[in-house]
Amino acid sequence: MFRLSVVDHVRLSFGHVVQSYTAHARVAERLAARAWQIKIVILTLLGIAAAATVWALVGASRPLQVVGAVAGGLAFAAFSVYLALDLEPRMHAHRAWASRLWLVCERYRALLAEIRDGLVDNDELMRRRDALTQQVQAVYEHAPPTDREAYAAAAAEVASKEGTITDAEIDKFLPASLRKGEATSP
Repeated sequence: MFRLSVVDHVRLSFGHVVQSYTAHARVAERLAARAWQIKIVILTLLGIAAAATVWALVGASRPLQVVGAVAGGLAFAAFSVYLALDLEPRMHAHRAWASRLWLVCERYRALLAEIRDGLVDNDELMRRRDALTQQVQAVYEHAPPTDREAYAAAAAEVASKEGTITDAEIDKFLPASLRKGEATSP
C-alpha cells in the first residue's frame, strides 16, 4: 500500500517548487544569452558598416561602399529580428517567476528545519503546508504573461525528468541536517 506522510508531502512539494525554479531560471538564462548574442551581432555589423563607410569616404572605393551598405542592411535586419523576438520581457518574466519561487523554496526549507527540530506540531504543519501551497499557486496566478514558446520551454525543462523528483534530487537543495535518511541530532 502507498503511504505518504505529511512531511513526505512537504518534501515532495518542495522538490516540485525547486524543479519549477530551476526550469524558469534556465529559461531566463537562455533568453538572456540569446539577447546578448543578437546584440553582439548587431554591434559588429554596425561597426563594419561604419568602418567601411568611413574608408569609402576617404578612398572613394566602390567595394567599400557596397560593404558598408550591406553591413548596415544586415544590422537593420538583425535589429528587426531582435525586436520581433521580444526576448527581454520574456527573460524578465522568467526571472521574476524564479525569484518568487526561490522565496517559497526558502520557506519550505525553513518549515522542514522546524519539523526536524520538533518546533512544529501537526496542526501548525498542516496550516503552513497549505499556506505554502497557496503561495506557489499565487506565483503562477499573478505571474506576468509570457508567450507559449517560453511556457513550453519551461515545461519541457521540468518534464525532462519525466515529472518525477527523487529524494536524492530534493536533498541537493537541502543542508545535510535536512536530508532524507541522514541521522542528525537537532
